[in-house]
Amino acid sequence: MTITVRDLRPDAPADLEGFCRVRDAALPFLLFTPASVAHEITHTHPDARARKLVAEQDGVIVGTAQLGLAHDAPEPGKGFLNVYVDPAHEGKGAGTALRKAAEEYLTGLGATHLYAWTLDAPRNRAYAQRAGYRASRSAHFLRLDLTTASLAPLPERLPPGVELRTGADFAADPRPLFVLDTEVTADEPSDVGAEFTDYEAWVAENWRHPLLDLDLTVVAVVDGQPAAFSVAHTDGAGRYHTAMTGTARAHRGKGLAKLAKNASLHRARAAGCTVALTGNDTDNGPMLAINKWFGYEICATEVRYVRDVA
Repeated sequence: MTITVRDLRPDAPADLEGFCRVRDAALPFLLFTPASVAHEITHTHPDARARKLVAEQDGVIVGTAQLGLAHDAPEPGKGFLNVYVDPAHEGKGAGTALRKAAEEYLTGLGATHLYAWTLDAPRNRAYAQRAGYRASRSAHFLRLDLTTASLAPLPERLPPGVELRTGADFAADPRPLFVLDTEVTADEPSDVGAEFTDYEAWVAENWRHPLLDLDLTVVAVVDGQPAAFSVAHTDGAGRYHTAMTGTARAHRGKGLAKLAKNASLHRARAAGCTVALTGNDTDNGPMLAINKWFGYEICATEVRYVRDVA
């Protein structure tokens, strides 16, 4: 029952399917497809030095790890590793083997702080502490049943100067959405942070992401400029995930994010999506309030741990 750790092969369907199977079993609140996993391997910015590892037992993938450097963080030296094991194979050493391989790789790259998310469960938290990590911040996973949700009706008339467009309306030139995403992401609560400066990298990683659904992504435009948006990911199997909802600083407090998300949820239900998923940092009070208003319920919580490398 030897555990073997190796790199995931993006050109091997069995590897991609095994990675998704483990992630779906361990973390059913996010969307993974073979295409999205392969895309992330091949299109993540080179400066991230990113890798995806798998742990095999008797030829079966039982654990996964996603790791790299937070190259777009304001401060250098921050590495990330997120390890997940199939619940049916926990306690057999796969997680520890993946963690040690990830730590060795990241410290070899010069990372001075290692960040890892883990589900908020006593066993997981105790393991992280034994491994030398300290708790940092937390985030909630939220779920909304679109088959029964009482979505607010779409407004018959929009505020003066406001119009709703879809992501598809920006297909020819997504740069205005890059500008909005840069501002919104920079203001998100985080202990790592991100600053988007490379437009072409953003296009490759985000705009061309296989899960991005341009028809369900809704942008609130004010006087011709994107002011708020709700970015939709779908997996083709009825699941819809809000990848980002946010408002430009100059337009906050006007209800534009709620307006865009409501329109996106209506579009998702009309397109046949049955469940809506999202996640929010526990310090992101405004977004948590919006999601509560829609009827989302917290279905799990995760905690980010950090280890300071001597």
